[in-house]
Amino acid sequence: MTQFTDFGLAAPLLKALASEGYTIPTPIQTQAIPGVMAGRDLQGIAQTGTGKTAAFALPILHRLAAEKRQPERKGARVLVLSPTRELASQIGESFRTYGRHMGVTVAVIFGGVKYGAQHKAMANGVDVLVATPGRLLDHLQEKTITLRGVEIFVLDEADQMLDLGFVLPIRRIVAHIPKVRQNLFFSATMPTEIGKLASELLTDPLRVSVAPQATTVEKVNQRVLFVEQSRKRALLAELFDDAQFKRVIVFTRTKRGADRVARGLEQVGVDAASIHGDKSQGQRERALADFKAGKVRALVATDIAARGIDIDAVSHVVQYELPNVPESYVHRIGRTARAGADGSAVAFCADDERTLLRDIQKVTRQTIPSFDRRNDKHLGAATAAMPEPQGLKPDRADTRGQPGGRGNHAPKRNRNHGGGGNGGHRHEGASARSGGGEKPAARPAFKGPQRGGGGNQSTPRTGVWSNR
Repeated sequence: MTQFTDFGLAAPLLKALASEGYTIPTPIQTQAIPGVMAGRDLQGIAQTGTGKTAAFALPILHRLAAEKRQPERKGARVLVLSPTRELASQIGESFRTYGRHMGVTVAVIFGGVKYGAQHKAMANGVDVLVATPGRLLDHLQEKTITLRGVEIFVLDEADQMLDLGFVLPIRRIVAHIPKVRQNLFFSATMPTEIGKLASELLTDPLRVSVAPQATTVEKVNQRVLFVEQSRKRALLAELFDDAQFKRVIVFTRTKRGADRVARGLEQVGVDAASIHGDKSQGQRERALADFKAGKVRALVATDIAARGIDIDAVSHVVQYELPNVPESYVHRIGRTARAGADGSAVAFCADDERTLLRDIQKVTRQTIPSFDRRNDKHLGAATAAMPEPQGLKPDRADTRGQPGGRGNHAPKRNRNHGGGGNGGHRHEGASARSGGGEKPAARPAFKGPQRGGGGNQSTPRTGVWSNR
């Protein structure tokens, strides 16, 4: 079995890995690290949770250690582009963790915070700059950052960059980077436009593909619960009666929907936080910290959290609303069953979401086991215990930050529950709230006749650790 010591990584990196307890690389690390160390371009097809961050961070740090030089003022030797703040922060932390014995300098640049600290961080130049495209373009326009000295360029989560309308900004950023450089390109899927971008950026790349979508999906124990739209809130309350729902991410399509669901959970005694595009950076970080620490049991999120948030102990993912883009289903359920742990995913499906479910099953190439909870008398009783929160406006489609709102308009027959992804990428955050109250008596989470086949037991992921 391959170990990290087999790659010939610099001694400071091996020391950092040993202190973290990491000895066995994941498949993508095994395939990618030698080629990247040798200076080759790389095209990686990989989900979050496969260990791809270390697959590029470790060999990049090895090259920095072997070729030490001072970055120019306001510049960087390595540029990593990330679609979201959370992922950018985690990538930056990974570089700091693995480079702790190298004296490597790292800056993370994203929107939603003041510019002053970012100007200061970049004043003398850094070894590694991790940035979201929008804020980086702002700095380039103001000439507070230069990319003239970039030697290695990493584009992470390229398909989500497409979803967020970042392809043109990426091309504008690339125009500022030297043509002679090493390029590392990662995407969970390869739609046509992303394939075209990859061909523009990469020269004779090493191609690595790990954990295709169907394989990743099969690692999670999944269920679909058919339920009326009006009873979803009651069904969600019922799920949390089950003590096995210990740390749960609940996905909604819209920001107001996330707030409404989080407040509804609090009203039935479930501590919950919401995270979406209208929250400040401080609120967002506090919500994630409370969720990781177990202070809140449920994190209710738009698709901003579908990728990049690396929380190993998520027991369940609940899709309160099915996504309009079927690939998002895969990214959502990838938040559980991480690092070899078991995980389960529950999806609610109302009658007007049946088409979305069919699209999801086509993409994942499987029939998801399902249960019918329509006309369930238990849910009628639970609805009274979970009233609609007061003071919130009706939900609406949210397409800020999306190219023409593409792929994120609500279905006309269900306008109050549609809408897009995470909203604007430049104004994102989270908040945590808690509540008390008596819970109704516990009931089985999966009640009713089964449809669409037998069980789908989870199997552990390969590799020792994920996305680090």
